[in-house]
Amino acid sequence: MFITASGRWDYYYVLTSVALLSIAAAGVWLTFYIGRINIGQGAYALTGGYVSAVLITQTGVSFWLSLPLAGLFCAVVAVLIGLPILRLRGVYFAMVTLVLTEVARLTALALPVTNGAKGITSIPMPGEVSLFGLTVIPDFATLQNPKLAFYLLAAGLMVLTYLVLWRIVNSRLGHLCRSLQQNEELSASIGVNTAMLRVMAYAISSFFGGISGAVFVAISQSIYPSSFVVQDSVNFMLYCFLGGLGYVFGPMLGTLLLYFGWDLLSAAGQYQLLIYSGSMIALMLWLPNGLLSLLDRREGRK
Repeated sequence: MFITASGRWDYYYVLTSVALLSIAAAGVWLTFYIGRINIGQGAYALTGGYVSAVLITQTGVSFWLSLPLAGLFCAVVAVLIGLPILRLRGVYFAMVTLVLTEVARLTALALPVTNGAKGITSIPMPGEVSLFGLTVIPDFATLQNPKLAFYLLAAGLMVLTYLVLWRIVNSRLGHLCRSLQQNEELSASIGVNTAMLRVMAYAISSFFGGISGAVFVAISQSIYPSSFVVQDSVNFMLYCFLGGLGYVFGPMLGTLLLYFGWDLLSAAGQYQLLIYSGSMIALMLWLPNGLLSLLDRREGRK
């Protein structure tokens, strides 16, 4: 209603970006939930974007089919990569994931199918989806305001992602994953298949990254090797820290605040990065469990 009243249609793009970034951050949070520090989510967002772009432009697959395929491809890649590296813990696993985004970028530069540094451009917008002759989803290219359509798509995917994440955490699988965070040796001693749980959580995490990257590509109608860089992977992790690692909806809140906070600080000019970094350090010292921990303090819980 505010956007309609103000006529600032560009805010739809801002909110769409926040929604998609929070989807990728949700995957990073799930990796934290099993006790691993994931700084490589940008690699899966980039991979998902390229998979969707290649399928749409070179095979004629519709965007709606390429979306889950991009997520599944990233999940399969995560299983292959995760089998060896998920044995590592702490800073060792984090350092390995840190290079994944750069590896994905260099791979996109080298492969002919990705068109190298030129990237893939002129990607068609999501087409129409019909069911029994009725239009369920209109062709985005024919809409007067496709930004609103993309916002509804991103917001819907975000809600669905966090519902899935909440269900995982509050299921038997989630309780087993939490046991990995506390003590893997103890979990294994009582018969928990810790290796399978680690890989499963990492695959789901990468699936989220893949679908967020695929929607980003549909919005921008282009993708380049630099579309997602190491800084994006670091930001995904910061979103989780700021919102709260102990809360399912922490990444969503952290994404919203950091995205708008960075834009607001642009008025500070050359001091923008200094103020931003100082604020992040202060928040982590004052609220090590994230902003949502304020709710626990208010209720008298530690």
